[in-house]
Amino acid sequence: MSGTSLKQEIVRKCAELDIPLVGCTPVERWDQPLFEPWVPEEFRPRAIYPEAKSAIVIGMPVSLPVVDTAPSIWYYELYRTVNALLDQNAYRIASFLTGQGFPSVAVPRDGYGSIAILREKPVAFFSHRHAAYLAGLGTFGINNTLLTPAYGPRVRFATIFTAADLPPDPVISEPLCIRCMRCVDSCPVHAIGREDYPAGLTDKKACATRSEALSKRFISPCGICIKVCPVGDDRAVYLREDKGMYDEGDDRFAPYTHAAKHVRAYGSR
Repeated sequence: MSGTSLKQEIVRKCAELDIPLVGCTPVERWDQPLFEPWVPEEFRPRAIYPEAKSAIVIGMPVSLPVVDTAPSIWYYELYRTVNALLDQNAYRIASFLTGQGFPSVAVPRDGYGSIAILREKPVAFFSHRHAAYLAGLGTFGINNTLLTPAYGPRVRFATIFTAADLPPDPVISEPLCIRCMRCVDSCPVHAIGREDYPAGLTDKKACATRSEALSKRFISPCGICIKVCPVGDDRAVYLREDKGMYDEGDDRFAPYTHAAKHVRAYGSR
């Protein structure tokens, strides 16, 4: 099977699995830094899986109306569901490729054991955000998340390393972030700088410390910086295009405010 036909089969399988985002990148792209600081060599695909020739990145969204209640038990449960689906589907795709004669492995959506561990050592063994960027799925926002055209930052990713040579997708050259600073101003622990990524790197320890506290209440992750982001076609889909809906005291959005308060009042500590 040629690389082109194999990629077409992967895209078809993703459609069957209701995976809306899929992109491919040769692993050599990690060896050509596109900005600084760049991914250290030990965090690149071939350092983790030497047989890798391509990386396939799959993305699944977290529903905007649910994120609008964050931090909440509803978002907590959705986050867990999407994570589980990503891991299962990445495993399925890797198994399919291995069966076709191209040894492949799935990288789980998170590379750390707990938020407590992440707080002390705030780096996973592989960055899906950088992989998604190199696979043409989005660009970095000022809050250090990957923004996608369809869902803004409201997406979770998993990656498959494969020995197959697959046609690459182009990297998106124009930034999707509009620098509205809503993520910066909304962060409850002031973890986001006001400069473009990577110059304005987030305070990962502050972010992880907040997540650890929320986890004890069963309402982790925080989600505030991704819910206020105006980027993404999902805002039009869910009729949430007005940025003012997250501003305090705007009576036009009272039903949304009441809904979020109701959800946050139950199901958690």
